[in-house]
Amino acid sequence: MAPLLPPLDTNGSNKINDADSNVQNTIGGAGTGDGATVASLEAPIPPLFHKVQNKRSILCLLTAHEKIYAGTQNGDLLIWSLETFELLLKIHAHRSSLLCLHLSEDGKLLFSSAGDAIVWCTSTLDRLYSIYSTYDVGDVFCIAYSSDLQTVYLGAQNTSIQWYDLSQKDLRPSPDPTAHPSYRNHRFFDSKGPGGISTPRPASPSGPRTLGGQDLEIDKDHMVQYAHFGYVYCMLLARGLSGHSDRPETLLTGGGDGTVKLWPLNHAQDGALNNPLVLENGDESVLTMALDGTLLYCGRLDGNIDVWDLDTRQLIRIIKTYTADILTLAVGHGLVFGGASNGIAKVYNARHENVNKWKAHEHLILASAVASCHDKDIYITGGNDGCIVVWDISGSVQKTGMGSMINNEKLVLSLQKLVSYRTVSSKPEYAQDCRRGASYLRSLLKQFGAETRLLNAEENRNPVVFARFRAKKDRTSRNKSILYYGHYDVVAADDKERKWSTDPFEMQGIDGYVYGRGVSDNKGPTLAAVYAVADLVAEQQLASDIVFLIEGEEECGSRGFQEAILKNKIIIGDVHWILLANSYWLDDDIPCLTYGLRGVVRARIEVAGERPDLHSGVDGSKLINEALKDLVALLATLTGSGGAVNIPGFYDNIPAITKAEDERYRFISETLIRHNPDLGNAKILSDSFKARWREPSLTIHRIKNSGPANLTIISRAATAEISIRLVPNQTTEAIKKSLRIALEDAFEGLHSENELTITFEQHAEPWLGDPNNEVFRTLEEAIMEVWKPSRQPRRVSYSKRKQSFGEVSNKSKSATSPKSPKLPPTTSSTLSSGGGVIAPLTSVKDKAGRRLSQQVGSVQKPFYIREGGSIAAIRFLEQEFNAPAAHLPCGQASDSAHLDNERLRILNLYNSREIFKRVFKELPLR
Repeated sequence: MAPLLPPLDTNGSNKINDADSNVQNTIGGAGTGDGATVASLEAPIPPLFHKVQNKRSILCLLTAHEKIYAGTQNGDLLIWSLETFELLLKIHAHRSSLLCLHLSEDGKLLFSSAGDAIVWCTSTLDRLYSIYSTYDVGDVFCIAYSSDLQTVYLGAQNTSIQWYDLSQKDLRPSPDPTAHPSYRNHRFFDSKGPGGISTPRPASPSGPRTLGGQDLEIDKDHMVQYAHFGYVYCMLLARGLSGHSDRPETLLTGGGDGTVKLWPLNHAQDGALNNPLVLENGDESVLTMALDGTLLYCGRLDGNIDVWDLDTRQLIRIIKTYTADILTLAVGHGLVFGGASNGIAKVYNARHENVNKWKAHEHLILASAVASCHDKDIYITGGNDGCIVVWDISGSVQKTGMGSMINNEKLVLSLQKLVSYRTVSSKPEYAQDCRRGASYLRSLLKQFGAETRLLNAEENRNPVVFARFRAKKDRTSRNKSILYYGHYDVVAADDKERKWSTDPFEMQGIDGYVYGRGVSDNKGPTLAAVYAVADLVAEQQLASDIVFLIEGEEECGSRGFQEAILKNKIIIGDVHWILLANSYWLDDDIPCLTYGLRGVVRARIEVAGERPDLHSGVDGSKLINEALKDLVALLATLTGSGGAVNIPGFYDNIPAITKAEDERYRFISETLIRHNPDLGNAKILSDSFKARWREPSLTIHRIKNSGPANLTIISRAATAEISIRLVPNQTTEAIKKSLRIALEDAFEGLHSENELTITFEQHAEPWLGDPNNEVFRTLEEAIMEVWKPSRQPRRVSYSKRKQSFGEVSNKSKSATSPKSPKLPPTTSSTLSSGGGVIAPLTSVKDKAGRRLSQQVGSVQKPFYIREGGSIAAIRFLEQEFNAPAAHLPCGQASDSAHLDNERLRILNLYNSREIFKRVFKELPLR
């Protein structure tokens, strides 16, 4: 697999040079140019969609709420409709040039800066606060805001960084109004002229100070002097950078000294800045920055764009394509946009190849933004010619860029990144990794165009990642939406016994599979669904809203999930179909669709007495009510001959098998035996499936007793842990009640002096879908199209001779060969062929060597299966949203989920992505 980026050449051979000076102005029409001409690039010049003219230079831009916000040289805040480009509002916000605009994460607060910083309410455009320094700091060039800390950060002309905690605004003393920068003498403009006379300031009754709001003065201690040895030109806020895992937010600043500094925010000290990490590459000023995931793009005074990997803190690329200063950068739609002081805009794809350039303004491009509006993806530029120009990039430029960002190679790299987070929900020491994994998922979803947020569950529980991709408004989907449910947490993989052949949290590709904890359960399938939606967004084919709910507690019984969903149900909105992909095929060859899961009730039964642990030789007699004897007697009452459960009413109302379902079992068993005659009798195999999938059961998992571990102790207390698997028409509450009554009645019959305690732990309702509904029909059609057998022979991953687990082939002993994992046990059953081959049935022979009937290239229908396991969320989501669910298993039986050497075949990953893409596209149109 080729890397996305070429390695950095320290001699400078990676720098891309071309001439910018002769590129033709295209504001009035298209043009080519000299040097690396437009004709040599991969995409046509984007058409000019709209242009608005202002008298003064446009110094800053942002888009939000279907509006364009712009700051001008004379201090005006201008707001246009992004739909009609009508000027909605003009506010004289500052007395001097408005240099920066910044939007809070929730979109409720707008920040603008000049000599001070003003906070606006975006819904009313009321002026809420004016924040200024005690000191004369000059102009405030940049702003960042931490929603978690409610703290504003300001980068200033005097090289300082200052901050103000808005949560403390009412606790601090009121500042002196005359200390506001609007009333301070300017060292130049207010200086005395000849004769010692200064020109009085003109009155400004309609100036910014008349707009109202609260004045807030920054504490003298909330400042870092000489944060850079030069102006602080730009700043960004990033979350979850490695190396600062205990501090989830980091302030990134770029300065006139040519450095980028990473300041961890101290949550314990009112958002103060801790000592920074410094990224250096020369001394040319860093004028602008843009962040795309963990890649930081820095535009410099010398025309370079530096690309830093913030995970490794390494400079991975220097792009040298300008002969002029880079004044603005923007990222979006999988592309990087740069604007320079010579008016030229350039576009780079994910490989940092220049795919487009054109003359966007006559002189300087001072500001830019990327956005989507209705059915158009747009790039907006502002310059010192007073123009704001909107470019339509929804055509070939957008297609080229997104294609490079969402190819299958990128999917694998994203999975590798997600696997690297040790999101083990059962162990508190991995809580920070779980949070970082959730943040990474959220950033990936946001990168592909989703509206995202983290839904907090119970205290000390991992958040649910929520995302919504909105359909194109011209699609005819009847306003329907699809919910995808998945989870990013995994079971532990400590590998203390060295059973893993690879590091479980460093995903590796071997022989057509990727190995790592969570690749199959459930990170791989979830990313396949994410990338499927990204494909449709890139192709402008998204026919309905797609909602993602990706939780972090599924492996621990979905703790806090229901509460988080109920709390945020309004945000989630209406749901019409539910999809999940959290299980495996019956074998390695034939895809499946799951339409039923058993429920579960887990209980802890304890019998304890008042006596301490005793010695059986000294105290043992029939006069002692031994806790362990009582517990064993109780457990014996729960089941009878053949494993039947003896709880009264346990089998009442369990639905009988229908003819259609019985036919499914027959078809599955006969097909599997045709593939693998060693499985034996079809009737026996069918009965086995019925017992495990559609019949309830009771299991005793473990028994523990108090006292030391020797053979002479009469234990004071004994505890058993049991689970009951439920089927439709059984409910968790009814089973809990029946179990409690049965145990209490049996215990009363023992006439014991001990005490009985019954504790119910995790539970999940059973789920049974309708395999004939539109969801399953759509899934079946997609599976049969995607998994149709190739006419070319497919290779087998393992030799036909079965290897024992302790055996190593001669090939694997070679010093030059990669270490291959041992042949794994199966995940879902004992039906794995270990083959890694989706063979048409014509390739199967019976024991006599005769070919079994079916034509070459015929399409195998997926198995419709039920499963014996439980997923707590699925029935809850069905009931809460009144929407049918369907379950698409993505992995093979040999995936070893929850076991050592968990793996996922790359072909399954790619095909699952294609299946989801077809379903997301076609289901809403039915």
